[in-house]
Amino acid sequence: MKNPILSLLCILTYISVNSQNTLAGKISNKENQEGLEQVSIYFPQMEKGAVTDNAGEYKIEGLPTGTYKIVASYIGFQTFSGNITIEKGSNTLDISLLPSAIEMEEVIVSTPFHKLQRENVMKVEYAKLSSLKNQGAPTLVEGIGAIPGVDVVSTGVGIGKPVIRGLTSNRVLVYTQGIRLENQQFGAEHGLGVNEAGIESVEVIKGPASLLYGSDAMGGVLYLNPEKFASPNSTEGDVNFNYNSNTRGISSGAGIRTSGEKFKYLLRLATNNHVDYLGGDGNRVTNSRFNEKDLKAGLGYQATSFKSDIRYNYNQSNLGIPEEVGLQTTSRTPDLPFQKLDNHILSSNSKIFFNNSNLDITLGYIGNNRKEFEDHDHHEEEEEEEDHAEEEDHEEAALDMKLNTFNYHLQYHLPKSGKFETVVGVQGIYQTNKNYGEEILIPDATTQDIGFLGTTHFHLDQNNDFQVGLRYDHRQIDAKAYGISGEEGYIAPLKRNFNSFNGAFGYKNNISEQFTGRINVATGFRAPNLPELTSYGTHEGTNRFEIGNRDLKNEQNLQIDLALEFQNEHYEFFLNGFHNSIKDYIYIAPSGTVMDETPVYNYLQQDAILYGGEIGFHLHPHPYDWLHIESSYQTVFGELQSGEALPLIPANKLTNTLRVEFNNAKGRLLGTNAFVSLNTTFKQGKVSVFETVTPGYSLLNAGLGGDIQFLKKSMNLTISANNLLDKKYIAHLSRLKSDGILNMGRSVVVGLNILL
Repeated sequence: MKNPILSLLCILTYISVNSQNTLAGKISNKENQEGLEQVSIYFPQMEKGAVTDNAGEYKIEGLPTGTYKIVASYIGFQTFSGNITIEKGSNTLDISLLPSAIEMEEVIVSTPFHKLQRENVMKVEYAKLSSLKNQGAPTLVEGIGAIPGVDVVSTGVGIGKPVIRGLTSNRVLVYTQGIRLENQQFGAEHGLGVNEAGIESVEVIKGPASLLYGSDAMGGVLYLNPEKFASPNSTEGDVNFNYNSNTRGISSGAGIRTSGEKFKYLLRLATNNHVDYLGGDGNRVTNSRFNEKDLKAGLGYQATSFKSDIRYNYNQSNLGIPEEVGLQTTSRTPDLPFQKLDNHILSSNSKIFFNNSNLDITLGYIGNNRKEFEDHDHHEEEEEEEDHAEEEDHEEAALDMKLNTFNYHLQYHLPKSGKFETVVGVQGIYQTNKNYGEEILIPDATTQDIGFLGTTHFHLDQNNDFQVGLRYDHRQIDAKAYGISGEEGYIAPLKRNFNSFNGAFGYKNNISEQFTGRINVATGFRAPNLPELTSYGTHEGTNRFEIGNRDLKNEQNLQIDLALEFQNEHYEFFLNGFHNSIKDYIYIAPSGTVMDETPVYNYLQQDAILYGGEIGFHLHPHPYDWLHIESSYQTVFGELQSGEALPLIPANKLTNTLRVEFNNAKGRLLGTNAFVSLNTTFKQGKVSVFETVTPGYSLLNAGLGGDIQFLKKSMNLTISANNLLDKKYIAHLSRLKSDGILNMGRSVVVGLNILL
């Protein structure tokens, strides 16, 4: 084995030798050869780039030798993507961009090859957070629910979890800051735990992604991209304010980013505060109020052949748990029962660039502290002491869990061999859960994961691309005993091992210049979680006595995806279909017996299938490129082998949107946009045994916004209104549906963002 000090010196020498490599050139309009100002030119793997000056010229310094992907993008022009070989010394690349009404493409980072979506074999949905926020969603997860194929299981406004094609909770993996988010996500009664501040965009993989991410990614992945650091030798800042008329919600934040030649820094603070929301009947849903504080910080270092950044996020949320429409108040402090969540996320990502290859090392720690405070019965004669008793309740949590998770992910991008790009890696977690409250949901436990993967992209020619991969995972769960053997509530110790091989194959064909077809076949798996394995007792809020099954096996699925896309200068069309076959699907069902005067439910397994898809089009007719007409329809069906419908299957949904955008306006008005949309959710009549049929409804939404120049500052002002007609409705995926509690009525959101 080589001396590690000698190896480090070799790396530092390599970095020093490559420090003088540069790339310069000009980016121009292909139609008239005029230079284009403010074009972004960018190396995705290195996260390094520049912006063109008023003559269209750019220069990027400190580049490592080797072949890398480079992307140039500018609003109103087709995005350029290609490979360039950086040699020692000065390098030159001139690019001509073709004007296009097609919206600017972005590099997809949730897949390992850092390609534009049109180059990807796997279909990935991408959305900028700014566009989702412009639609007036009060929280991050509600905004994500606007993406076709994605829905939300909600408990009021403050608590929501993503649903991808009918699968949610432990079957959908969430990534933030490049690491998997672990925060007791098996529970539907608490939210995502991530604030929208400092999130730049979201990517959604709709289908098994166990090849890339391991257990729990069998239903898909929600990948949150943090904001980038500022360009070299620049400082950027902003402040923002939002007001929601329905919840009297006040959201505010501020951020600053600064970068030198090598070191980069960022800091962002945000707060979010809402009162009880108004339903369509004009009544406030008692204790649906919530408040949130969020801090994000980052430190980056970038040399020629080495880059590293460290990011930290602290989020504190106080979430009221609504149970009824009762006392009408505009208090901002959650009443009993409520949750208090403290989430710490610390991550580091480092990349070392060699000649035509690179090593990517991601490490992370997540500390999640979940406390639940419950209401207790008071006798009438104790009413005078109610306030004092409430204070005591707030001091001692009925449920107090601390979850600590250490993540690691190493990927090595092998040197390109002809038309092959290959990545191999190892990934895993070490996790501990401990209880400190008087109640427990799951016992103290340790979970360990390790997975090994390899995947290859083969670019046959301009029209044909293939991707194939294989992965092996091992998970060990070691749960301690709880209580005293033979007494009520006792949970025996548990030690289980779960293993799985998974693979994926994909093929993309450019049928014509405008028409693209994709087919992907992938397997995924999910190891059963602790509640499914160890539950024994009454689950508060669900009115059932749950009994876990210690003999549960892995869920294993096979999904086939077909995606067809047509895109030209005037319109776009897409058709996505899927069939998902799940072996040993875990579900809960009544046993017909009663314990503690509560019906007993058991965790069982049975094969299941889900199928459906999305279809849509986008029209932007020439010469009226400012006009956009969009429509999409999504459908999901899910049932057990016995024919019984799966729970929490979203209703079919049709969305129609008319949107106008005017860019590059003159004077103080820099750009404007407006939209009106009609979202129709159809009746959901195929329901599981403990669900009820949900009627259909339609919601009318509208909004407008613009970028303006005032006092030499650029500002963005938006006004959006959701449920304009104040419709009374209850969503099928609302956890408050069983209590007959309405979803949010009309809400008007005003937002202001000022660039400093």
